[in-house]
Amino acid sequence: MDKDIRWKQRFSNFKKATEQLTEFIEKEELNKFEVQGLIQCFEYTFELGWKTMKDYLEREGFILKTPRNTIQTAFQSELITDGHTWIDALEKRNLMAHTYDEEKAAEAEMLIKERYYYIIVELCNKLEEL
Repeated sequence: MDKDIRWKQRFSNFKKATEQLTEFIEKEELNKFEVQGLIQCFEYTFELGWKTMKDYLEREGFILKTPRNTIQTAFQSELITDGHTWIDALEKRNLMAHTYDEEKAAEAEMLIKERYYYIIVELCNKLEEL
């Protein structure tokens, strides 16, 4: 029972974070401070995303130890369809920490808007159906 409640509570937070991320994505031009906000919003939304996957999969009986293991299991169980992009986002988290570097911040913004946002929304929609 606890695992059922836990994943649903985490999903509720993930859903709210996804809605905030969507607000950033829908804004056409971001100033440098908004780009930093977008990146930070993505970071915590991504964290909530993989942790929600972990909670849900553990409820389903899987034993998961790491974010990478969670993403691989989510892909194998068809909870997500683009495991490669999830792994890429996981590996690029270090890039996100360098928002003071305008070039790296611009690269992070592009990755979030063009690739990572879609995997977040896809997961949110999939979990909504469960």
